Amino acid sequence: MNEAGENRRPLRSRDTGWARAAAAALARRRVSPDAVSAGSVVFAVLGCGAFLATGRLSGVERIVALLLAAVAIQLRLMCNLLDGMVALEHSRGSPSGPIWNELPDRLADVLFLIGAGYGAALAGIGWAAAAGWLAAVLAVLAAYVRELGRGLGQPADFSGPGAKPQRMAALTAAAAVSCLVEPRWLRPGEAMALALVLISTLTLITVVRRTRHLARRLAARP
Repeated sequence: MNEAGENRRPLRSRDTGWARAAAAALARRRVSPDAVSAGSVVFAVLGCGAFLATGRLSGVERIVALLLAAVAIQLRLMCNLLDGMVALEHSRGSPSGPIWNELPDRLADVLFLIGAGYGAALAGIGWAAAAGWLAAVLAVLAAYVRELGRGLGQPADFSGPGAKPQRMAALTAAAAVSCLVEPRWLRPGEAMALALVLISTLTLITVVRRTRHLARRLAARP
């Protein structure tokens, strides 16, 4: 991971003591920021597997799988936070860093969203698989528009309301709601399926918004 400052998502958590301490510890142990970036895919695979398992489990076992998926999402985000801190603040970046900055993120998005969709479909909400695929395609498209703008010489646009942090927050919340609400008021998989519809809607708005921002910036160029 070796991202330029202008392509760095603004995050308040970057200034917290625990994040600085964790990044410093990784740098002392000479952990490559690219390896940290790759770790996000490992957690995404685990989270995807946990989401898929929810479709075949019930009771306490299903709740445990949902919680494991939620934890995997947060660990993925932690990797996304720390890789840039190790690369930039501890001068551990590599020439291939920009590749590791983008590709693992896209893979992680797809794994989590499709895993959630198929998990809900296996639980009985048949259309949820399509919702997961739609959310995944739109997540990749939102990142593409951001990188298209950078390729055209414009600053990176991290605007929402369906940027990566918001997507993952919604997915985490859906896992928590599934644990608390589904046993009494919803069918298994229903909360996750509805969350994927919400994520798709917010991400579509984000794609349109970023595209409009980019068009205005290009039109304003001398």
